Amino acid sequence: MNGIISRLEMKKVLIASMVVLAAMSCSQQNKKPLIETESKPTHEASMKKEINTNKPTIGILIFEGVIINEVVAPLDVFSNTSADGKQLFNVITIAKESKTYSSAHGLKIKPDFTIDQTPELTVLVVPSSYNPVDQTSDKQLVDFVKEQNKTTDYIASHCAGAFIIGESGIADNKEIVTYVTGGEYLKKDYPNLKVADDSKVSVIQDGKFISSNGSLVSYIASFDLLEKLTDKEHRKFVETSILFDRIKE
Repeated sequence: MNGIISRLEMKKVLIASMVVLAAMSCSQQNKKPLIETESKPTHEASMKKEINTNKPTIGILIFEGVIINEVVAPLDVFSNTSADGKQLFNVITIAKESKTYSSAHGLKIKPDFTIDQTPELTVLVVPSSYNPVDQTSDKQLVDFVKEQNKTTDYIASHCAGAFIIGESGIADNKEIVTYVTGGEYLKKDYPNLKVADDSKVSVIQDGKFISSNGSLVSYIASFDLLEKLTDKEHRKFVETSILFDRIKE
């Protein structure tokens, strides 16, 4: 009789142990996805671009089909540190939506900020695409440029970005240049602009507006603006840092 009871008790202990092990196993399985889910927002948050509000901010507008040289040039020029290693500017990209955009030559870009969350800018850079009507017909983009004109110190346009400036009306009666052979089209579409001869003029500034023929000429305009925001010495330092001085020679 005692042997039967002992066997029954052992059976109960064994069953209880199996239940505990099964529960622990389920508990561990349930915890695994929770750990993975919680880690994702932390990673995404770490990707967010931080802004130092004590420094000027250069905002570069991007959109589908943007010409990449005109994004890279200001990014390259203004992101460089000073001779003593200090970062002088915040440099950010801005677009209508938080999604991946394709440049005219296929490079994928995701903006740092959307136009409705843009921090205060010192400079707005307006690049171009090979189909500028896509931008000039986009009321949201044009209205954004209008609003930024109220608070920025400078607005830079490159290539057909001048057409967005023309559409916004912010540079009426100001001198501006566009891509080579594009001047006549710009005059026709926006007669209130003083359109410079693009066969002779590569970069021009009138008040807060600075414009260029675009593509690699965007570097020259970016350096001209950098010098105005800093000084000639810093311009020369950055030109040497990225070997632009060798191209000029």
